[in-house]
Amino acid sequence: MNVLQLAADKVAEPKMPALTIEHIAVHFGGLVAISDLNFVVNEGEVLSLIGPNGAGKTTAFNIITGFLKPTKGEVRYRGTSLNGLKPHQVTALGLVRTFQRTSVFQSISVFQNVLTGLHLRGRSRLWDTLLALPRERRSEEELRAQAAEILQLVGIAHRSRELAGSLSYGDQRLLGVALALAANPSMLLLDEPVSGMNASETATFMRVLDRVRGMGVTILLVEHDMPMVMGISDRIVVLNYGRIIAEGPPAAIQGNPEVIQAYLGQGAKKRARD
Repeated sequence: MNVLQLAADKVAEPKMPALTIEHIAVHFGGLVAISDLNFVVNEGEVLSLIGPNGAGKTTAFNIITGFLKPTKGEVRYRGTSLNGLKPHQVTALGLVRTFQRTSVFQSISVFQNVLTGLHLRGRSRLWDTLLALPRERRSEEELRAQAAEILQLVGIAHRSRELAGSLSYGDQRLLGVALALAANPSMLLLDEPVSGMNASETATFMRVLDRVRGMGVTILLVEHDMPMVMGISDRIVVLNYGRIIAEGPPAAIQGNPEVIQAYLGQGAKKRARD
């Protein structure tokens, strides 16, 4: 079974809540970063979390992925509480995060980057590797095939032999997604993935996300690029000063007066339509 089939098999039908955020609050001393956060991400959907700088978006990501502990409330993934789990334990449950800055292995090839990611979740035994036992050779062949498939999925297979550090910024972000896919996620959390990209790179990235979503991977997205958010999202949650001020499909969000006033700006409604 290939990597795409494995990911697709993870999605239960009919769609049900994947990630549940219940009454999450985060206080830093006397500062309230998040006051009372409640939302659900359903299996297989793309949900975007947007808001002005300082609204609490990255804080919410840090809570979900185990980098911060909430002052109160609970985060659950497919019925399992994430409260108190460390980041690697959250990843082991299938929630894989990318960061605002590209984090690839600059001095090795694109292909070796993805292969390294696959090895990190592999089951190879040390003696099998050292002795080059048949089962290890078979495992290595399977991993190499998966690496090639992932690179094909994100559209940079033609650059597999190049050093990761030589890639354009946009292609490095795509490689970052490939590395995340190597961890075999059931849910992908993307923190400002198209920040710094030009229009062409952003369009390419959106097509890749559509393919990933087609595999059955649930996506939670933090992003400031409104045309991208409006074009890719099933639903949008809008934060301002640590609380939700709006939630719904893109059409409802771009016409919401409170959202326009708080974040999008008076000209954003027109820009999102263009």
